[in-house]
Amino acid sequence: TDPVAADSPTRDSAATVIVPRAPARRIDHATGEPLDDVEDTDEPDEPEVARFYAIRLGWRDDLVALDTPCIIGRRPSLPRIPSPVVPRLVRVPSSRKEVSSSHVEVRQVGSSVIVTDLKSTNGSVVIVPGSVPRKLRQGESVVVSPGTLVDIGDNNILQILPMQRPA
Repeated sequence: TDPVAADSPTRDSAATVIVPRAPARRIDHATGEPLDDVEDTDEPDEPEVARFYAIRLGWRDDLVALDTPCIIGRRPSLPRIPSPVVPRLVRVPSSRKEVSSSHVEVRQVGSSVIVTDLKSTNGSVVIVPGSVPRKLRQGESVVVSPGTLVDIGDNNILQILPMQRPA
């Protein structure tokens, strides 16, 4: 069994100390809040309040919550193949017809925002802060962060806003 006898003077049982490591702090990059700050209490948990990103159209004062996917365009329409979640249709002006009927889709998936070009004629330009503007290919999707601008043409610029608590 143990090659060193329990009563041997060479064995020092106090020398072996096992210290648990503190868990690494995980941060929600969308909100900047810690993910692992859960306190054990006997009080019942408060219901989780859903938080959603939002978009602002440059010429509008109101925000559009991403609590449901949004299809943005000159005359947006629902997809031909129905999905379990009905998207919100957001109409934008396009006097020069630079914006396609259904131009882009913006949706929140977990704590990410995904912008998808819906095979638009003139394309969509994604401008991530600190990066070079990038034109999406037809049908291409990209994950974006708050502060990102999406230019869909005819002075229609979408701004991705941080997570919001519902009003």
